[in-house]
Amino acid sequence: MQLRNGKSYKWVLFTRRKEQQREENNALDMAPEIHMTGPMCLIENTNGELVANPEALKILSAITQPVVVVAIVGLYRTGKSYLMNKLAGKNIGFSLGSTVESHTKGIWMWCVPHPKKPEHTLVLLDTEGLGDVKKGDNQNDSWIFALAILLSSTFVYNSMGTINQQAMDQLHYVTELTHRIRSKSSPDENENEDSADFVSFFPDFVWTLRDFSLDLEADGQPITADEYLEYSLKLTQGTSEKDKNFNLPRLCIRKFFPKKKCFVFDHPVHCKKLAQLEKLHDEELDPEFVQQVADFCSYIFSNSKTKTLSGGIKVNGPRLESLVLTYIDAISSGDLPCMENAILALAQIENSVAVQKAIAHYDQQMGQKVQLPTETLQELLDMHRVSEREATEVFMKNSFKDVDHLFQKKLAVQLVKKRDDFCKQNQEASSDRCSALLQDIFSPLEEEVKMGIYSKPGGYRLFIQKLQDLKKKYHEEPRKGIQADEILQTYLKSKESVTDAILQTDKILTKKEKEIEVEHAKAESAQASAKMVEEMQIKYQQMMEEKEKSYQEHVKQLTEKIERERAQLLEEQERTLTSKLQEQARLLKERCQGESTQLQNEIQKLQKTLEKKTKRYMSHKLKI
Repeated sequence: MQLRNGKSYKWVLFTRRKEQQREENNALDMAPEIHMTGPMCLIENTNGELVANPEALKILSAITQPVVVVAIVGLYRTGKSYLMNKLAGKNIGFSLGSTVESHTKGIWMWCVPHPKKPEHTLVLLDTEGLGDVKKGDNQNDSWIFALAILLSSTFVYNSMGTINQQAMDQLHYVTELTHRIRSKSSPDENENEDSADFVSFFPDFVWTLRDFSLDLEADGQPITADEYLEYSLKLTQGTSEKDKNFNLPRLCIRKFFPKKKCFVFDHPVHCKKLAQLEKLHDEELDPEFVQQVADFCSYIFSNSKTKTLSGGIKVNGPRLESLVLTYIDAISSGDLPCMENAILALAQIENSVAVQKAIAHYDQQMGQKVQLPTETLQELLDMHRVSEREATEVFMKNSFKDVDHLFQKKLAVQLVKKRDDFCKQNQEASSDRCSALLQDIFSPLEEEVKMGIYSKPGGYRLFIQKLQDLKKKYHEEPRKGIQADEILQTYLKSKESVTDAILQTDKILTKKEKEIEVEHAKAESAQASAKMVEEMQIKYQQMMEEKEKSYQEHVKQLTEKIERERAQLLEEQERTLTSKLQEQARLLKERCQGESTQLQNEIQKLQKTLEKKTKRYMSHKLKI
């Protein structure tokens, strides 16, 4: 079905539900204040076609409170609008009209705060007058009558005069209800079964009799208006066609409306002033009429129930909007308005909204609880589980008639996706956090590697020690999340080539250092040998000089002795003694020469040894 603005009713419903959800998120459990200064057409009747008014639907969509819906129907020019204005607490509102034409077209709506039920909204529905001769047929009247029944929680039938056969005949619309409304969508359901089911969702019935001129008596005894109604609904005994026609409307009223009420009203004012009725004050009206109107309003306020669907589903503004669109769509498409279909359609919309509310609650709770990254995956899953349970509770609170738990399953699928998204975000947050930590902690070490601090013998050991210290510092940092070890291992793996290079450099430099130490030791040994040879040469020279001195001293002493003895020896022994002394001197000289030759040989041997060691040293050095 297309609305007056060309948009489909489903599009309107889903758009409104989203708007409603946003409003409810901003002010949970706070119903918006109603600002209807007057009535607005809810269902337009244009050339016999019923069309929902989007502006009126928007007003309904904003009412989150339960609604009490009072609809009034009756023949045109019977004063219906006056009673509805009084229920709204106003004299002026619904058009009263002052001609023989039906003034109200379609169904008009006026939403006002309920005067006796806090946090409830009273929705008044005034219908166009039935039986307007200009319509040509009663097809449209029948649908108006049926819609008033379907939408209201209290149905007021307004008529003039008394309850007589003519009044019953004018109420023939009630006899057509089984041909206008279905309770179930199954084609196997027969009319009798549907008729019995009507009672579960039909509104309370109130018959208002205007300009009532009779005395309320029966068999000479005073009776109440309710007793008068019951008396008028009595069935006649008989099976003739006349009896059936007499009983049919009465039977329908008795069957469809188990709770019935009747009000009678005197003439409000002289007939000449009826055209100005809405302008007259109560003191200008008949006191009995004023009291009767007050009693009627008091009863409606106190006894009209919240509009409730099968299964105890209380109707608020958006749900009433859904019912209007569903029924109008059925009528426009040539189908019968079906209560079961209406509830299923409403359930589809409500359950979709319930899923969105549950998801919104989940997002809100997780947004408040979760601080990524979590230390462990289990920590995140525990928070998800709590939020998931609360979200499911929100769904269960706001959903109804979730056939086969389809919407609950959809919610479960979305929550699983939400969980997986959080897990992915948690992993990414952990990776980002750990990567930033590694950069902050290990960047000084990387700079030291670039500067070559560890490119020396023993550098590998120093590098590993520094690496262990930094790993310890990394592990001590809080809230790294589930990727802590993996990111660290990945980082260390990426630096394995650097570690290997430091190790190889350390090995090479250590080996060269050891070789240099060996060569240095050899050099020191050669120098020591050379020094020893030099010292031996010096010692030998000193010994030779000492021996020479000793020899000269000995020769001197011997010469002096010889000279002394020469003087003492006889001249004859001088030649013999001189010869002996010369021989002794010769022997002594030979012995000294022999010792000198031996020392010379030892020196030569030491020099040769030194030369060999020097040559080997130089050869080895050239190879390096």
